[in-house]
Formats: sequence, C-alpha cells, structure tokens
Amino acid sequence: MTSIADLEIFARVVTAGSMSAAGRELDLSPAVVSKRISHLETRLGTRLFHRTTRQLQLTETGRGFYERVVQILATVQEAEAFVSSGHQRAGGSLKITAPTGFSRLHIAPYLGQFLKQYPDLSIEIIATDMMLDIVREGIDVAIRISELDDSSLVAKKLAPCRRLFVATPEYLKEHGTPKTLADLAKHKILVENNVTWRVQGPEGDVSLKLSGEIKTNSSEIVHQALVTNCGIALRATWQIREELLSKKLVHVLPQYREAPGVAVYAVYPDKQYIPTRLRVFVDFLASIYGPAPYWDEGLELSGRATKKPNSVNAQAVADA
Repeated sequence: MTSIADLEIFARVVTAGSMSAAGRELDLSPAVVSKRISHLETRLGTRLFHRTTRQLQLTETGRGFYERVVQILATVQEAEAFVSSGHQRAGGSLKITAPTGFSRLHIAPYLGQFLKQYPDLSIEIIATDMMLDIVREGIDVAIRISELDDSSLVAKKLAPCRRLFVATPEYLKEHGTPKTLADLAKHKILVENNVTWRVQGPEGDVSLKLSGEIKTNSSEIVHQALVTNCGIALRATWQIREELLSKKLVHVLPQYREAPGVAVYAVYPDKQYIPTRLRVFVDFLASIYGPAPYWDEGLELSGRATKKPNSVNAQAVADA
C-alpha cells in the first residue's frame, strides 16, 4: 500500500516543479526524492511524470492521480485537525500567501509577536500579487484583498478596505486637480492589470475601465510610480497611510469612494475541522486589524477623521 509520506512527496514535486526544489522544501536530497517517486510509479504500474533534462511534466494519468492525492492529503489534515481541535497548542508548518505590499507592511511586522505566542509553529509566506490556487499549491490560507466570488473556499473578513483617488501635490500642480470622473480622461492614470474600478458617488455606482500609460501586475510598481509624480491612482489606505499623513499624497475626488464589497479576507479550503495552526493565525490577524483597522486611524476620509481602533486592536498594535 502506498504511504502517506510518498503521496506528500509526490504532491510537493508537483507544486515545486522539480525533484530538487521539492527536496529542498522537504529537507531531502534530490536522489531520495527521485527514488521515492520511482518506487511509487513501480507500485502503481504507471508513469506519473514525463522526464527530460530540463523539465518535469505530469502525464495524463499523473494529473488525475494528483487531483485525487490532494483530496486525500486534505482529508488526512482534517483528521489531524479533529484530534488536535480540543488542544490550544498550535504546531507544525503554516503556508500562507498574501499580496506583496500587504505582506511587507501588515503581516511581516507582527510575525515575531505571533511566533512568540506559538513557538512550535513555523511559517512559510509566498508574497505575490498573483491569485494562486491554494488547494493545488498546498497553501493553508490566503490573504486576499478583493470582492470575493462565490467558491468552495471559506472566507473570513479581517478588515474593511478603503480605496481613494490620490496623487502627489507636484503632479496636481502641473496637471491640475480633477473635479469629476470625466476629468480623469485628461490625466495620467496608474493601473494594475487594466482592472475595472467600481466607485460610489453622487450619481450612484459607477464602473471605470481606464487604461494608463504605465501598466503592471505589481502593486509595488504602481506605488513607486504614484509617489514619483507619474499620475493618479486608486489606492487603499493600508498602502498609503504614511504618505497621506505626511501630505506626500493628496486625496482627490473626495466625493467618490470604492463601492462596498472589497475587504481584507482570510481565505482557506472548506474543511469541517480547521487545524489549530490555521485558526490561531486567522484569529491573530483579526484581533490586530478588525472593523476599525489601525491604518485608517487619523486619516481624513470624506471630511471626517476615522475613529481610533478599539482597545483590543490598539493594544495589539502597541505590543507588536
């Protein structure tokens, strides 16, 4: 009978893309990984991978086998979570993905505090602005900042996300300040992946599909272009808090704000039993962010300063 360990090695080879990469992640030599895969293929009586000197690809049988292995490993994880659900001790490895900028600004600063509370945990963070398939990639939880579509995944809202039209004073001095949405057509617009902006204003909900002179899939590149006077962008307050407070960025078109629905979510596979390591991490982030996140404190939004975080959030920030 095939062992769970061999299934885990097989699945890691698929997600890592090579025997050597899987070996590094599992702390095994490439030779050991290759030998275990070969033994697995011998037991199954079929080839799971097409091997060349430069790449490793699943066979048609291998793809079908992988889809079922992912389900098997998820079931094993649920069984382990059920056993440990009554215990407060969290251990093992937690694999996370989150947007690059959010990881740097609002996850990384709190990892020390989190790991001090849960010293038996280790964390792997995949910081990327790409939307990864968390089931296929074996990811425990994704932090997503979007308007979520219906799916088989579970989503817990961690914080609201407010996006504002902003530009530098230098850009506005040279190009003028827009007064209406129609004025944006006269300006340089900074966008990510030609996304559609949904905003609310005096005329109700409006969808804007704008193309910019700078197009990128990187939120960090948009940010750098924005602060170096390249144009107007719709940015979240968690991204630009310091620039707004220091007046390096100016809030324009204050009568408009992004339509509701976009928020910061923790997204994870639908499981009957949530592993303790996952539950404590999601609860930790929720306690730090909350309905009045610290990154909105003191900002003038729509003419009124936002409320300060509640005492739980304020204490969490102070302790970080």
